[in-house]
Amino acid sequence: MTAAQKAVVRHLFRNIKLKADYLKFSELNLHPSLMEGLDAMGFENATPIQQQAIPVVLSQKDLIACAQTGTGKTAAFILPVLHSLLLLEDIPPKPQVLILVPTRELAIQIDQQIEGLAYFTGVSSVAVYGGGSGTEYSNEKKALQSGAPIVVATPGRLIAHLNMGYVDFSMLRFLVLDEADRMLDMGFLPDMQRIIAITNNDRQTLMFSATMPDAIRKLARQILKSYEEINLAVSKPAENVLQAAYMTFENQKIPLIQHLIEGRDLPLVLIFSATKKSVKEIEQHLLKKKLNAKAIHSDLTQEERGKVLRDFKHRGIQILVATDIVSRGIDIDDISLIINYNVPGDAEDYVHRVGRTARAEKTGVALTFINEEEIYKFNRIEEFIESEIRKLPLPAVLGEGPEYVVKRRNQGFKRKKYHRGNKPGNKR
Repeated sequence: MTAAQKAVVRHLFRNIKLKADYLKFSELNLHPSLMEGLDAMGFENATPIQQQAIPVVLSQKDLIACAQTGTGKTAAFILPVLHSLLLLEDIPPKPQVLILVPTRELAIQIDQQIEGLAYFTGVSSVAVYGGGSGTEYSNEKKALQSGAPIVVATPGRLIAHLNMGYVDFSMLRFLVLDEADRMLDMGFLPDMQRIIAITNNDRQTLMFSATMPDAIRKLARQILKSYEEINLAVSKPAENVLQAAYMTFENQKIPLIQHLIEGRDLPLVLIFSATKKSVKEIEQHLLKKKLNAKAIHSDLTQEERGKVLRDFKHRGIQILVATDIVSRGIDIDDISLIINYNVPGDAEDYVHRVGRTARAEKTGVALTFINEEEIYKFNRIEEFIESEIRKLPLPAVLGEGPEYVVKRRNQGFKRKKYHRGNKPGNKR
């Protein structure tokens, strides 16, 4: 390996703060109680999405915002919504804010963030999601009936409560659709439309999405009024994600993971694979190598999934092997390395996966393992993100991997060879 290549690999495993010239929260004229909470949590600078979105929401305009995950978009709507509620002399005993999200994990995450940001305000929230016990359902029912100011809910679970007739959104001030594209992908559009139909027509509506497909724009035209649009890094990995790839045969992948992780100071590693079957197989292989790994997939119960994620977040588990069930909405700051065990199905899946690292102002590393059958698919990802991803040579102990050969329709073959000793990432 050349000195230049060694420098690249050393850089892959660094996790440093990036310097950024961000606007201070103190310049956004937020309520003193919110500033007290921000100060207590050590938050001083607003991220770009917060800088742009907060003034729009405070101006009482509808909003559609497209921003990469990990950029602070949750606080971008929570802070101005809380500010607006704090300006009321008395908060009516009916829900004032409804935040719809696609998954249980995201509902819990947002509820926790509200709890922190609203600590000195006296404003409460309730998370409404499926998969819990009868006691949890009863607690949700009680909170909805008593008029919890802020409701964070998954569409399916909220529909179950709506069917019982005790949910009243007639005084709703804010409707927030978070991860709107994901909710559409999961088939929640009918539930979303039903929920939106019973909300107050005078509400202020805020849509946040990681991507902006035609379906999202169509929904925006249907439910938003005189809205403003914000686009930040649409469908592109965050700039502070250092991306690279390895050309590998299948039998080289587990040894490569072992080589990358053993002896390195990597707090948390997240490995994505395409199917729950492969996730289970990877977990077993890693456990045989004495690596601290655990799998999460749809065969686990909600309680089991929650425990795995908590253990991972608190570093009881170093390596989490997952399907795309956690590719969005999981707010864990210290994931230093993402590994795509296989090339994702499409470019947007790739963006969502690598967005799990480099949260907020930190750097992170995203590595993709490419076998000889996935080259064209990976090349399409590069074209989509308008960037050629560096190809690293395999460690000498693993031998040579396949060549990177891009087959283009009606153009024959285009060959790229990355042997040890060659400089990776040569331009096409």
